[in-house]
Amino acid sequence: MSENRVEEIIRAAVTQALERQLASLRETVVQEVLREVGPALARNGESSTRGSSAALQKAISAIQAGTTQKEILRALLDNTVLYSGRAALFVVKNGAATGWQGIAFGNNDAIKDFPLDIGSGLASRVMRSRASEKGTSSDLDQHFTSKFGVPSEGDVVLLPLLLKDKLSALVYADSGTEGGTLDVAALDVLVRATSAWLEVISQRKQAQKDGLPEPEMHAAPSVNDPFAAHAPIHGKAHAETVPEVAMSAAAAWGGPTSIPSGEDGEIHRKAQRFARLLIDEIKLYNHAKVADGRKHRDLYDRLREDIEKSRATYQKRYGNSAAGAADYFSQELIRSLAEDDVSLLGSNFRR
Repeated sequence: MSENRVEEIIRAAVTQALERQLASLRETVVQEVLREVGPALARNGESSTRGSSAALQKAISAIQAGTTQKEILRALLDNTVLYSGRAALFVVKNGAATGWQGIAFGNNDAIKDFPLDIGSGLASRVMRSRASEKGTSSDLDQHFTSKFGVPSEGDVVLLPLLLKDKLSALVYADSGTEGGTLDVAALDVLVRATSAWLEVISQRKQAQKDGLPEPEMHAAPSVNDPFAAHAPIHGKAHAETVPEVAMSAAAAWGGPTSIPSGEDGEIHRKAQRFARLLIDEIKLYNHAKVADGRKHRDLYDRLREDIEKSRATYQKRYGNSAAGAADYFSQELIRSLAEDDVSLLGSNFRR
């Protein structure tokens, strides 16, 4: 049997296995997000049909019906108006935020490429906290409010869309200029669910691309940037400056990171990518534990079972390969889970 034929068979098998998993993955994402924000919904007294968990699940299902990043983000915006008067999504790139799409504005097209000031006020707080922030229209970019109007109730909310721990977009919502609702907790559910589903879809595509014959693998891959093609035409983007360092904490712990050329280099790249898949999956399904672990500097103790199970999976595949000595799993554990600060893993962590 030819090598190409074998590859076709493997890819077909992986595709079928992943299709079978999607239903359970959808439900897992829904329940995880609702579990995190359910108390907030209860505090807000959301007992109406619109604010109920059933209605939110229906909205999330609409988001999860998307099979491309653009479809998913479009579904997010379409459903934000169930819980707000109008909404818009702004792409955050190179230190600037520019409009992507809007909904329920008098002129939705005017949102596209609109440069939103994120250097002060409400937007600045969200960029720092990486959490939803509610404020008033006076605390927002005044160029925005003068162009699109002040909401009737005065309150606005900005919510961060995080992709692989990177703040990739801001979702703006208010009650609209003619009066309406603004349910911050429900909007938070939708944005979190969107972020999680983008990671799941990315996992599926990456597994199909790599032909990984492990449908049960602990894997959520590097998320492709859904706004990669978005190039703002207004304003000047401020290039991000990344300090040059000889070796990060992750690299120092895991060993040399230079990837050789040739066949061994390809094994190194696959091992590194697989390590990222494993760590991303841990983060995807343990949002609360990760946040608490970073705060209390005991990530390893809280996630020991998941970490060791994933480590065993990694070692089984690459431990005895040409990439074994580099220990990309430990490197990625520190770089991604512990944000390049090994102390966040706690005193019980050992490579």
